[in-house]
Amino acid sequence: MFVIVRHGNTFERGEPPRRIGVRTDLPLTAAGHAQAEALGAHFAAQGMAFAKVLVSPLARTRQTAEAILRHLPGSPSPLPCAWLREIDHGPDENAAEDAILARIGAEALAAWDAQGVAPPGWEVDAEARIAAWQALFEEEKGPVLLVTSNGAARFALLAAGLVQGQESPSGLKLPTGGYGVIHRGERGGLTLAEWGVRP
Repeated sequence: MFVIVRHGNTFERGEPPRRIGVRTDLPLTAAGHAQAEALGAHFAAQGMAFAKVLVSPLARTRQTAEAILRHLPGSPSPLPCAWLREIDHGPDENAAEDAILARIGAEALAAWDAQGVAPPGWEVDAEARIAAWQALFEEEKGPVLLVTSNGAARFALLAAGLVQGQESPSGLKLPTGGYGVIHRGERGGLTLAEWGVRP
């Protein structure tokens, strides 16, 4: 079992959201901390236990993982994982959505959300990300907790051949403070149990 978590909120209520990537290391807001605590309590209530915990290097993901693990005593220490890092939005880093749409157009943004196709100027390295997820699915027996960001999490579905819209209606995107679960069967087949769940 692979439980993939997106970090909690990094914008205060009423603050216009922006595209924040690897170059902007924002901490969680109070609401983001509450989301992370809710994830931990939710996993504890379900009796989840993890053999390995992998975390993106950014503060928002590390803080989310720390909050979750407070609810799961006996869990292994989180390991920093470079390939879980957020993408680089290039010229759109820290920009508001309307400015990004004006630059790249709605079709480019829709292709990113539905298929993981990076808009012009974004640094993603989709092939390497997909290969890293595939290696994880093949090599790890689990259960594994992965705490990352929206830009990185979507490639789990692509790597597993579980493209949203077929298995689930919410697209590739995970909401902040949300998670998804991918199961590997005894013969290695991957199935999507949940995606976009927010406790």
